[in-house]
Amino acid sequence: MRKNKPAKLSRIHVKGLVLLITCFLLLHSPSWVIPQKPLKPGSSKKVIIIMMDGFGIDYYRKSNMPNLNKIEKRGIYKPVISLMPSVTNLNNTSICTGTLPIVHGITGNSFVNPATGNEEFMEEDSLVLAPTIFERAEKKGVHSLLFSSKKKTTGLLFKGTDEAISPETASKKWIDVMGAPPSIYSREVNYWLLNAAIYSMQHNPAIDLFYIHTTDYPMHTWAPEEKESKEHLHTLDSLIGRMMEVLPNAVILLTADHHVNHKSFCWDIEKALAKRNISIKMAISPERDKYFKHHRGFGGTSYVYLKDSSDRARVIQGIKQFKGVDEVITRQEAVKRFHLMPARIGDLVVLGDSTTVFGDLDTENEVLPANYRSHGSLYEAKVPLFMYNTPPVIKPSVIQYNYQIAKWLYN
Repeated sequence: MRKNKPAKLSRIHVKGLVLLITCFLLLHSPSWVIPQKPLKPGSSKKVIIIMMDGFGIDYYRKSNMPNLNKIEKRGIYKPVISLMPSVTNLNNTSICTGTLPIVHGITGNSFVNPATGNEEFMEEDSLVLAPTIFERAEKKGVHSLLFSSKKKTTGLLFKGTDEAISPETASKKWIDVMGAPPSIYSREVNYWLLNAAIYSMQHNPAIDLFYIHTTDYPMHTWAPEEKESKEHLHTLDSLIGRMMEVLPNAVILLTADHHVNHKSFCWDIEKALAKRNISIKMAISPERDKYFKHHRGFGGTSYVYLKDSSDRARVIQGIKQFKGVDEVITRQEAVKRFHLMPARIGDLVVLGDSTTVFGDLDTENEVLPANYRSHGSLYEAKVPLFMYNTPPVIKPSVIQYNYQIAKWLYN
């Protein structure tokens, strides 16, 4: 009779048990980032973060973008949710700080300043109440550059950077190297910006973190299926491919702040209510910024400020009668649902349907032209997210929002 080999079987059992335990720990880790070769202070590992303004999923799928296709196949790709209102400053700050608006305090491109009672642009760095990724990197000894097609971003998020570069405020040094910047109202301004970033990657080895923010003027101007849009995005993809050649081992993180859709109708809520004998203090579009040609300041969300809290029910009922209004919610509901800082939003938050926006008009409403495109509503709050060469093992299933893309860096 053949004898058993308990020692050998025991080793097999032990190996199987170890494998099972390892799998269990990986699947049930309390952290969504398992630290495997984390970025260290002074590390030569480069990080490229691209916040592609207005880059909705339709824009990606309807364009020829082979380098992003490569990242999708070899790295991590998934559709994620952007934060509300779906406008640039709020989402860009969320991505740059890795926090929600209730923490960092940016609730739109514009807000009513509680200190003054006036509507103001949210462009000052003092309004950002959470550390930027550049400040986190600086504490780790990591040098960084911020590139943005929009100068409002360089004013809002520059803290901790070695330099913040914008074509709108380009210094002689950058003009000598890159040439005169194109107009902010062009596709070419994004090409200038990405080429400037590539130049820095080639000539400034001390920089380990590059944050690049494009403009969405092309998305406001052309729909995803239009030739000009496809040409623009194919060119951006080629420049991303060039970055991958220059820094082949770099971590690449790319997402967007919002999508852009055609809108056909705009309400001036304050004028429309007044015409119905309902008075409010004011109504503002948190999408409003200095780039009037992009969207005329109209957006799919409105912050409404009451004269008196006793007017709330009547104002809500009045706004709900307007064609194209999906919801009217209270400040408390908006804070709970969208994680907004209560002191920096209205008493009411109005949400438009897929074709309706709000803003300042000469009359109570306006039919918009067929080529008008904007954002700010829930219908623009879904965007792509790409991650490539990430050093930790990341659980993609836990990443649900765009702001989570870089929150793990330099922590």
